[in-house]
Amino acid sequence: MAATCEWKPCEETGQDAFIVKFSNGHVKNAEQLDFQLLKHADGVNPRKKNRRIVVAESDRLPYVGNNFGSGSLQCNNLCRYFVGVLDKRTMQMKVHNAQLSFLSLCLSSGESAVDENTKQAETYREKVDALIEAFGTTKQKRALSSRKLNQVGNDTLQQAVALAAKNIIDQKGVETLRNEVVETEAQTDTALFLPPCNPEADKPEDVYPFDQLLSPNEFEALKDVGAKMAALTAEDLQKMRAENSPQIVLRHLESLPNEEAARDRQSRCIWYLSFLIKASLQRRLSFKFGSEDGCPRIIINKVLKDFTVESFHSGCLRNTVSSSMRMKLAAHCLALLLHMSDQTADLTLLHRDMGISDVKMLEVAKAMGLTLCRQSAYSREEAGTHDEHRMVSLVLPLVHYERRMERRKRKRMN
Repeated sequence: MAATCEWKPCEETGQDAFIVKFSNGHVKNAEQLDFQLLKHADGVNPRKKNRRIVVAESDRLPYVGNNFGSGSLQCNNLCRYFVGVLDKRTMQMKVHNAQLSFLSLCLSSGESAVDENTKQAETYREKVDALIEAFGTTKQKRALSSRKLNQVGNDTLQQAVALAAKNIIDQKGVETLRNEVVETEAQTDTALFLPPCNPEADKPEDVYPFDQLLSPNEFEALKDVGAKMAALTAEDLQKMRAENSPQIVLRHLESLPNEEAARDRQSRCIWYLSFLIKASLQRRLSFKFGSEDGCPRIIINKVLKDFTVESFHSGCLRNTVSSSMRMKLAAHCLALLLHMSDQTADLTLLHRDMGISDVKMLEVAKAMGLTLCRQSAYSREEAGTHDEHRMVSLVLPLVHYERRMERRKRKRMN
């Protein structure tokens, strides 16, 4: 039987037909699906008025498709499709414009079962964690479990810290806390250049132990150079004075004890003191430094390791005597002088010989907890004159000096 067709353009029908394809296969019974066609509310905008969304819902799963966006089929823009609808009663077919639509499964988030008052929006991190728990590897799940175990509530932690800080401030006060911070910073700074100290010692000579300044092996290595120091004559001392040798070294050479053991120990310390002073006046030290004076290799290695900073320059390793290392040398020289002079030392001569300012040397002495005093000294270079020297001594308990916090005065502009 022949059928007749009737052509109706889209202007007459007012709506294109949609041919849908499901992502999970074919539908056996289309009557069990509830189809809905949604169109854009803006019917004036030419870019939006043709946008359509097709929804097919069943008792279990919903499917959604659209003709716009990245998920739409591009074939609708390149081709025209038609669909014929046959009326079996009249045997007439109506041909309509058609569009293809791909319906994909839309999974429900299950929020309908959750109370609206307790519902919270999930963050990106929470969504990723949920995916890892469901589909992640064993390594990812182990990392997620470890992170959750180590996680601490930020709000709770901040409240606890704020409460603890408030209690401390109420108990001690802001000014006391500032002073404690300044004292802690001062102790940290001075601990970098001070020699090993035992403030709980019962004897003054044990506060800065001698074997921490010179180990037994290092002290034994100074035997030969110490013997040369002990054998110097008055003419040799006069020659050293003419060569501007350190004044504090000459003072101790002039007063060497006569007893053999004490003279040997003192001469070794004097040579090591002169070597440290000579090193403090250098900008850089090489591995050959002191070899012309017969310095033992163990002493050279000690000075290079403890009193220099290694740096690279033009592919070469340099041992530089920085300002902080110069302060460290001053502290060790001062501790060595205390053992050489019955726990007393001339601070003025030491800062002159080492080329360190009086203020910095005074800072080192205060950091070491030494007692300060002034003493009038006779000057041989200028006959008949007296010079006031600052002397230090180690007295138990050690002196604790308050660190002054002075503000620099601003210069007035003319």
